[in-house]
Amino acid sequence: MTFQRVIYRRLNSRQKENFNFQKIAARLADYGFNCLRLSDDWEGADFIACHVDGETILEVQLKSRLSVARKYVGKDLHIAFLHGNDCYVYPHDVFLSLLVESGAMREQSALWQSKGIRSWPNPPNWAIDALAAYRI
Repeated sequence: MTFQRVIYRRLNSRQKENFNFQKIAARLADYGFNCLRLSDDWEGADFIACHVDGETILEVQLKSRLSVARKYVGKDLHIAFLHGNDCYVYPHDVFLSLLVESGAMREQSALWQSKGIRSWPNPPNWAIDALAAYRI
């Protein structure tokens, strides 16, 4: 058998989600986390990341892009996404507060008000800077 790399854009949505999970789980493994995929979103989490310290457990929502959502507020979720060769795993509520406090996202923005979501397919430079501590 010869191995051939897949072309991400040719994958269907479920295949892309599986691909992203595997990539992020591999990156988290380098930092001592074992990732357990959940068959059904549990309180918004797609997977649980358990650290080798036996104490740290992250509930993680997998995304294809930088995102915040009203439905995740107060659930102690982390959001994980890939951007190029970088992987980000950030605490949702901390990042949302930063967005609002900095004025980068006004709570009265139309999309936030109507749908309770905001996302960026290509994170702006200010977001990359703000997420630097969460890049793995």
